[in-house]
Amino acid sequence: MKNIVLVGFMGTGKSVVARRLARRLDMKFISSDDIIEEKEGRKIAEIFEKSGEPYFRKIEKEITAQVSGLDGAVIATGGGVVLDEENITALKKNGVVICLNADPQTIYERTKKHKHRPILNVERPIDKINELLQLRAPFYARADHQVETTGKSVDQVVSEIIKIYNG
Repeated sequence: MKNIVLVGFMGTGKSVVARRLARRLDMKFISSDDIIEEKEGRKIAEIFEKSGEPYFRKIEKEITAQVSGLDGAVIATGGGVVLDEENITALKKNGVVICLNADPQTIYERTKKHKHRPILNVERPIDKINELLQLRAPFYARADHQVETTGKSVDQVVSEIIKIYNG
């Protein structure tokens, strides 16, 4: 049974949608960020702050290779996992890769209370969101499918993904 892999920018709903999707389909839920934090014994924000983004991306790549080998799981990835082509290739081997999208204002509203978002700890986070969305657009476009989450409930997004998965 193929995995369902959710990619997309932070705040698009990857974790919450993946959890609900896994429950609805009776599949295992996997969060690559949770695995990284468990392996490192510290939060993502601390990894970025103390060890830097290149170190984090190295660990993320190792974990991506590991979870790509699973079967029948719903995998929520970190927002930047798509930046490494090898990650996407690995995730597609046994997975349907679905990119969740949301408009910049929605992303900001969903993430503004979370101080654990290291790349948004800047003076003008909405500008940073726009900048990163533009930079990452070609990478997110490599997903097998795109699903818009702006203005939709978690259940609506889950139902849409189930339709895609069942093809």
